[in-house]
Amino acid sequence: QAQLVESGGGLVQAGGSLRLSCEASGSISSPNVMGWYRQAPGKQRELVAVIGTGGVTNYADSVKGRFFISRDNGKNTVFLQMNSLKPEDTAVYYCNLKGLHALVYWGQGTQVTISS
Repeated sequence: QAQLVESGGGLVQAGGSLRLSCEASGSISSPNVMGWYRQAPGKQRELVAVIGTGGVTNYADSVKGRFFISRDNGKNTVFLQMNSLKPEDTAVYYCNLKGLHALVYWGQGTQVTISS
């Protein structure tokens, strides 16, 4: 079992930046895919960005060019640098890890609120 702990959420004004971190601990398979999903009130949870152990990334169209995902394999940590934030980015952001044998783990979520 793996455990994911997010940090870095908060309130920021539109146009600002925020950096989320998620550290994984426990039994972590390699290779794996780590990433971020978000869920706004009344909406479905959606993929924001994911990154594999080797660095291959995938971004939602809505965040391309603004958000950047990275990871530190040595620290089992994934980051999400969010720039040019918009009110529509407001959501609970969840860290996610997909490992071997289709094992999936989720963090508790961290609130990101962008004010206009």
